[in-house]
Amino acid sequence: MSTDAPADRESRPILSLRGIERHFNEGASRLTVLSGANFDLRPGELVALAAPSGAGKSTLLQIAGLLEKPDAGDVVIAGRSAGKLSDSERTAIRRVQIGFVYQFHHLLGEFSALENVIIPQLIRGLSKAVATQRAMQLLGYMKVKQRADHRPAELSGGEQQRVAIARAVANAPRVLLADEPTGNLDPTTAGYVFEGLTRLVRASKLGALIATHNHDLAARMDRRITLREGKVVELE
Repeated sequence: MSTDAPADRESRPILSLRGIERHFNEGASRLTVLSGANFDLRPGELVALAAPSGAGKSTLLQIAGLLEKPDAGDVVIAGRSAGKLSDSERTAIRRVQIGFVYQFHHLLGEFSALENVIIPQLIRGLSKAVATQRAMQLLGYMKVKQRADHRPAELSGGEQQRVAIARAVANAPRVLLADEPTGNLDPTTAGYVFEGLTRLVRASKLGALIATHNHDLAARMDRRITLREGKVVELE
């Protein structure tokens, strides 16, 4: 499977942030984290969000994932504006359109790797047979299919993260948001996890925004962005 950047990268964005503002009050002072932030993510695109701690990376991801509302601006997912939606409508979009991966895998310890990927699909309403077939396919993409029957405690750190990525895309989201997904891994293992993630992104044409401090991995993505004075800035 090719991991070249897809030809449709210039197509309609799957995620757009428009004029995002986010402020926090600290006593009598006001802390501005995001100030007119704009960003587009296209299908099949891997974008690295590389910024120092405290710059607002997590806040940007939370807003992009509809987990937090901005003070101003809009988030557009698959052409649909979320700015004026109710909490229940935002939750519905988030469950179907957006997948999340964190630094810690957050897998359910009492279930196997396969079951962890099946469960989100059952919640969505798919049959167990269909969910199982898709889960095995995803574990195959992430090269942990042979560990399908193992519980998280029986997996290595890299295997846990690869299962977590498979779970995040189990319901075929359009957007994947990852916050330091390889932060707890050694460089070699991080590379394996990134390769699996890249295969999934290219195969499924979802868009991935990945916050990372790993400069080597960031350099392998299609684009790199950072945050400066509350704005999204493209890096060379």
